[in-house]
Amino acid sequence: MSCLQIVAFVSGLAGLGATIGATVSNEWRATSRASSVITATWVLQGLWNNCAGNAIGALHCRPHHTILQLQGYIQACRGLMIAAVCLGFFGSIFALIGMKCTKIGGPDKTKAKIACFAGVNFILSGLCSLTACSLYAHQITSEFFDPMYLAQKYELGAALFIGWGGSVLCILGGCILCFSIAGSFSKRGHLQTIATPPGCSTLIRMCMCDGFECKILSVKENLDLQCLLYAKLQR
Repeated sequence: MSCLQIVAFVSGLAGLGATIGATVSNEWRATSRASSVITATWVLQGLWNNCAGNAIGALHCRPHHTILQLQGYIQACRGLMIAAVCLGFFGSIFALIGMKCTKIGGPDKTKAKIACFAGVNFILSGLCSLTACSLYAHQITSEFFDPMYLAQKYELGAALFIGWGGSVLCILGGCILCFSIAGSFSKRGHLQTIATPPGCSTLIRMCMCDGFECKILSVKENLDLQCLLYAKLQR
């Protein structure tokens, strides 16, 4: 299970990195670059900046001047991507605490609950990123295929594909984290009676936890060391 949790953590962390990269990218949508090779041939737009580039490699960007005049879907995508980054960050912190291979977080059941909470954070992060990228892509495709839309038409930018990939990684890592703790709550202790050697009138009853001795439930009085050692060797 520790290996699964490590895989889930790496997947969630990679998804978080992709989500951050998509959030700050200026290439959420782009015009075609095949129209000219002399003047400015394409325009890139992101959640925060508008950029114009030309064939000689010059690229000029400026931020959106006002928030209140932005289209509603851009504001919604901003909020969803910020939420995705925050959820992924907290998911990474809780995953570090809840993984079995770390020494912090308390007993196994507590660590399992923390790991499950981290998995939920990763899943929510992926859903937020997936929703934002899909909403933005839907707006682009709706305008592109609308014959009545006369303004500049755009194509899907690279940031959308990065965001989709990051969301899939986050959701995958969150699901693995949630399923990796199933065994932590299904295991129960049981009682086992161990035979004692001749001459020892003491019956040792012990609690077994996953094949390891965790607690002596009852031991009669006047138990000598030899009897206890024999009982442990029988294990």
